[in-house]
Amino acid sequence: MTQPLAYNPVFVTVQTMQIDLASAIGTRSAQGIAATIGRLISAGELAVGSRLPTVRALASDLDVSPTTVSEAWRTLASVGAIEARGRNGTFVRQVPGPGSAQRYRRVTEGPGHFAVDLSTGTPDPDLLPDLGPLIATVSRHHLTTSYLDSPVLPDLEEQLRADWPFPPESMSVVDGAMDAIDRIAREVVRLGDRVVVENPTFPPFLDLLELLGAEVVGVDLDDQGISLTGLEAALGAKPSMVIVQPRAQNPTGTTMSAKRAKAAARLLAGTNAIVVEDDHSGDIASGALVSLGRWLPGQTVHVRSFSKSHGPDLRLAAVGGAGEVIDAVTTRRLLGPGWSSRILQSVLVAMLHDDATNEQIALARDTYATRRGSFAAALAGHGIATTGTDGINLWVPVPDERSMLVTLAAQGIGVAPGAPFSVGSGADHVRVTIGLLADGDGAHARLAAQIASASDTDTGWTNRRR
Repeated sequence: MTQPLAYNPVFVTVQTMQIDLASAIGTRSAQGIAATIGRLISAGELAVGSRLPTVRALASDLDVSPTTVSEAWRTLASVGAIEARGRNGTFVRQVPGPGSAQRYRRVTEGPGHFAVDLSTGTPDPDLLPDLGPLIATVSRHHLTTSYLDSPVLPDLEEQLRADWPFPPESMSVVDGAMDAIDRIAREVVRLGDRVVVENPTFPPFLDLLELLGAEVVGVDLDDQGISLTGLEAALGAKPSMVIVQPRAQNPTGTTMSAKRAKAAARLLAGTNAIVVEDDHSGDIASGALVSLGRWLPGQTVHVRSFSKSHGPDLRLAAVGGAGEVIDAVTTRRLLGPGWSSRILQSVLVAMLHDDATNEQIALARDTYATRRGSFAAALAGHGIATTGTDGINLWVPVPDERSMLVTLAAQGIGVAPGAPFSVGSGADHVRVTIGLLADGDGAHARLAAQIASASDTDTGWTNRRR
C-alpha cells in the first residue's frame, strides 16, 4: 500500500494577510503601491511568507488598472521583496535581492570613443598632483600591524578634524564618496523608506536607492541650493535620509549658501532624517563650504572625497558626523574590508602637508573655475543660460536631449545625457564636463557654437531663447 505523502511545513505554514491594503495605500500609482508595501514589509506588518492579493483583486480594490499593480509587483520583485510562485500566489520574501546601475550606465556607456569626451565627470589628469615623490616617503611604521587598529591613521584624523566644517562625533575613512554613501544608506534606509534628494542629482544615488527599495523624493534646486518650499513638503513624508551636495553640485554646479543651509537645518531639526552631505569636489571647489552639521551635528554625516582633488586612485573619502551612524558603518565594515589602506592614508597625510601638492591643487581650482566661467560666457553669448557657479561640470538646457547627443557625437564630442540625473520627467539637458577642456585655440567658443547650432535646428527652441 502506498504511504500518503507527508505535508511539508515550509509550504503549509504560510501566513494569511490581515492588512487592508486598499486603505493603507495612499498614492495609487505603481511607485506608490510598491513603496507602501515595502514599508509594511520593513515594519514587520507584512511578515515573511505573507501571501499578497492577486493583481486583479488589488486593482479592483484600489480602482486602478491591473497593469499598475503588475508594475508595482515587478518593482518589489526586482529588489527581492516578493516572489511569485505560479498558481500558488505571490509572497513576501526574506531578503532583498540585487539590483543594477541602470542610470549610471546610461551616463557612462556612450556610443564609442570621442575625439573630445566631456561626458565623464572626472578631473583633468594633467591637473592632479604628482603622487610619486610622496609614495616614496611611506615607511614601515605606517603599515597596519593589527586588525584591531583604528580605521583612521591618527595623523590623518587629526588633520581632518581640524578642517571639518563642524565638530564630528565620530570619524572614519572609506574607499571613496560612493562607498561612504552606500554604507551609510544601508545602515539608515529600510525597504520602502522615503529618501529626499536634490533634483537633478548624481545618477548613482538613484541607482543605489532603487537597489535598496527606497522611494525617492526629488526636491528642486535654485541658485542658493535645495528649495526650502520643496524640502518642507518632502519632510511631510517622513523621510529617513536626505542627500545633498553642499558645493559644486553635480550636475548643476550650485553651491549652497549659508543662509539656505541654516534654514534647511531649521526645517530638519526635530525630524528623524539623517542628512548626508556629499562634498565630492573637495579642495578643487571654489565655493565656500557650508554644512548643515553646524546646526545639526547629531543628525548630519559629512562625506569629503579626495578623488577629484588629490587623485582618483587614492580611493579615499573621509566620513564624519553623527556618531551612531558612523559607528554602525565602522562596525559593519569589520565584516568586510575592515579598513582602507593605511599606506594610502599616509600618502594623503603627506599630500595634505606638502607645499607642492597644495600649490598644484590651488592651480587646478583656479583653472577649473576659469574654464567653467569661460564656457558659460560663451554659451551666454548664444543666448543659452546655465546654472551654478562651481565645479567641473555645466548643466546645459537643450531643446532635444537625444538629438543633441547624436549631433555632437557625429562631430566627435561626447557629453552626458541629462535624463539619468533627473527624478521624474523634466526639461531636456546635457551635462558637459568642461573641466576637461582647455581653452586653447578658442575651444570653448567653438564648442558653444556647436551646441547653439544644434539647438537652432529646433525653430521653437530658437524662438524661446530669444
